[in-house]
Amino acid sequence: MLQKAFKRYIDSFRGFTKEIWILTLITFINRAGTMVLPFLSKYLKEDLHFTYSQVGWVMVCFGSGSMIGSWLGGKLSDKIGFYKIMIFSLLTSGLLLISVQFVTSFEGLCIAMFGIMIIADMFRPAMYVSLGAYAKPENRTRAFTLVRLAVNLGFAAGPALGGLIIMGIGYKGLFWIDGASCIISILIFALLVKEKKKSPYEDHKNFEEKIVKSVFRDAPFWVFLFGSYVTALIFFQLFTTLPLYHAEWYHITEFQTGLLMSFNGLLIFFLEMPTVTFLERKKVNRLKIILWGTFFVSLSFFVLLFDNWVGILVISMVFITIGEMLNFPFSNSFAMSRAPKGHEGRYMALFTMSFSLAHVTSAKLGMEIISRFGYNANWIVMGTLGLLSCASIIYLKRMVLKNK
Repeated sequence: MLQKAFKRYIDSFRGFTKEIWILTLITFINRAGTMVLPFLSKYLKEDLHFTYSQVGWVMVCFGSGSMIGSWLGGKLSDKIGFYKIMIFSLLTSGLLLISVQFVTSFEGLCIAMFGIMIIADMFRPAMYVSLGAYAKPENRTRAFTLVRLAVNLGFAAGPALGGLIIMGIGYKGLFWIDGASCIISILIFALLVKEKKKSPYEDHKNFEEKIVKSVFRDAPFWVFLFGSYVTALIFFQLFTTLPLYHAEWYHITEFQTGLLMSFNGLLIFFLEMPTVTFLERKKVNRLKIILWGTFFVSLSFFVLLFDNWVGILVISMVFITIGEMLNFPFSNSFAMSRAPKGHEGRYMALFTMSFSLAHVTSAKLGMEIISRFGYNANWIVMGTLGLLSCASIIYLKRMVLKNK
């Protein structure tokens, strides 16, 4: 029985092209080095002694730059190709991340984070388009999942190591490692992967996929973007308010917070690909899967209201991980499936911009609620927003069925 389960697990990783595996490798290297993000709010609060409001504003600049970068990356991917954008983005942002450690003023950090994120997040829509170009049509959802797996495996290693680095040499070491990982990963990509001029993404076999003249006239896609934005808004509390909550409410260390993040990454490593493969084999409706994923993310915040036992942090992490596994791979796939040929960059730009906008509002909203009303009020707001996202996905499902 165990041998059969292991064989199925291995089989779920078969059928990918060489380029997809290289993209997965560089994503892992890059994400393992991304130790700044989970600890950024703590770095600003504890090392630079910013107020909650100032931390929120730095995160607003972080997210605003991310939004502009996402749109530019998608637009330029359609114009000059994803390959050049990916190399420029990671190489330049790597150098900038190393230098940002020397900026310590509030105004300086707002400007620096804004600029870095414009360049850094040009990478994301370009990378999504590259998956559409290098993956076989039947493997696209699994290709998105494989790259997400690399992201989460990187996060499994990164935060725990990041916690140790903070305790050993301080926050400055994180910026060096993050910057270096960007540069190393994109050099590997440039050496091993040849540029592919055109995306062969032409198939639109699923009934959800409707070709429209402009992304701005694709009404179901905009409802989908709203649901994605709200889900991302509450999910990003994992990197902003939750690390502070761990320290201030339960008095746990950076290393223990890192271990909780690593637990999230390991669960995804072992369970996400088999889960996606199983759901695809059973031909379960993508929007139904996205709906259940959003519900579990919402539930992960409601359980935090039981705040007299530290073990509730593990239960919450399990729920948010289940939600993440169900929601994000199929959301990526649904977004790409709406894109007509030649417009993949624009669609994926708007999709990634919904996450960037969530960065803008998530940290600021969460920090303001906590400073005025406390942590429990924040968990109630976030959980309720999750239910609102569920409602939007139900409405989207009806729109798609009507279009059918």
